[in-house]
Amino acid sequence: MVLRKIQNIMNRKLIFIASVVSLGGFLFGFDAGIISGVMAYAGPEFDLNELQSGWVVSAPSFAAMFAMLFSGRISDLIGRKKVLIVVALLYAISALFSALATTYEMLYIARIIGGLAFGAALVLAPMYIAEISSAENRGKLVSLQQLNIVFGFFAAFLSNYFFNKYNTPDNTFFSDTNVWKWMLGVELIPATLYFISLFFIPKSPRWLYLKGQFNNAKKVILLLHGPKKGALEIAIIEASIEKSKENSKLKLNELFKRSLGYILFVGLVVGVLQQITGINAVYFYATSIFKQTGIGTDAAFSSGVLLSTISVIFTFLAIYLIDRMGRRPLLLIGTAGISLSLLICSYGFNQATYQLSKDQISQFEFSNANALLPLSDKIYSSDVTFKNELKTILGNQAYSKNDGAILEAATTINANLVLFGILGFIACFAFSLGPVMWVLLSELYPLKYRGLAIGVIAFINSLISSLVQLVFPWELSNFGNALTFFIFGAIAFIGFFVMLKILPETKGKSLEALEAEFVT
Repeated sequence: MVLRKIQNIMNRKLIFIASVVSLGGFLFGFDAGIISGVMAYAGPEFDLNELQSGWVVSAPSFAAMFAMLFSGRISDLIGRKKVLIVVALLYAISALFSALATTYEMLYIARIIGGLAFGAALVLAPMYIAEISSAENRGKLVSLQQLNIVFGFFAAFLSNYFFNKYNTPDNTFFSDTNVWKWMLGVELIPATLYFISLFFIPKSPRWLYLKGQFNNAKKVILLLHGPKKGALEIAIIEASIEKSKENSKLKLNELFKRSLGYILFVGLVVGVLQQITGINAVYFYATSIFKQTGIGTDAAFSSGVLLSTISVIFTFLAIYLIDRMGRRPLLLIGTAGISLSLLICSYGFNQATYQLSKDQISQFEFSNANALLPLSDKIYSSDVTFKNELKTILGNQAYSKNDGAILEAATTINANLVLFGILGFIACFAFSLGPVMWVLLSELYPLKYRGLAIGVIAFINSLISSLVQLVFPWELSNFGNALTFFIFGAIAFIGFFVMLKILPETKGKSLEALEAEFVT
């Protein structure tokens, strides 16, 4: 009975520490979600074209890939905790300067700073959590990062909805010119909380072992796991510690030696697939995508709240299942669902038509609405052709400010089918590629290679993410909604069969046992 009480206390302590460390994921999710609302106002204010909008949205991912490449290695040298504290400070700086931005360039630089924080946090949090966890609870605890990410999305979309609701012509406090600044500035609150909280977590015990601080490492393990389980964890780590003594001399080319070939390939496949299916494009441009269905600006913002709610629910499902079903089934089921959902979106958009009547045009409230009269009663089957004519007549800035109202009036589409497809995509991602990728990466690589290997794969992951985000507005503008979602769905379809062939199962095995199994 006493031992059970001690273990319950230890479990609560582990959950608390893992939750604190993964707050960086919350900030990532918040920023990723908030930008979809920000661009609805900042884009027209700065008169940004599709490419410039893509650069602003993708800036954090672009910077993140460099942080991902080096943060793991830096944390090997100075410690996970110290780097995470710097990360939290960068989050706060980014939030402050984003809110104060007066030009497109200032906003871009501020988001670059935030991206450095994103990259390091997404790499170091699962690494740290895996190193403080035991085999039976590692999947759940590492998945807390993804849970924090989706909570961040939820908070962001809820915040976007609130600010958009109070952005009325008579409310100067939340006017078009400053409401987006409030959206970005709110991020300073959780960033400050993250920074303060990190001072109260212990150093990674496996990192302490790596640095020869054995007594300190044992104290941390006993603090986290209690005397009985702690003694077992110490024995497991010490049995394999000799294999990690050369860590300080590790070079990049060692990752590509034959003995690591299999796990490196698995990591790369999963890391690329997570982003190339378009998840961050959907999150980052959620408001814009929902506008394409013709539901209007207000409904687009509220749909974002629904999207993030679904993400939270299915991430909880992943946390419940990941140590029961295992990593492989969740990844395969989720990827199959992702492919089907994206293809449903493609089909829905492909059936859409666009038509404006004279009565509809007369009801528009913007000044040059009558310029659209030559388009009245024309039926367009291509969203690309329709939107290009609108931009030609109105200009890019006027179109960006009023696209929600125009598309709401003109679009005939099965909006429920498209919404079902998007929500299905989010749900399937949330219980598979979202959380499971980071769990798998934190497990596959030996301690000696973990920081460097996760950094390299995360670098490639973020590179793919930034490219997808950068070209997504261009894809919608030039390929159209249907073809864009079809491409993402086809990629997920291919990815399913590749993973079916190569994915291992890591459930319930210690990090040291996994090293012995996969490193030949």
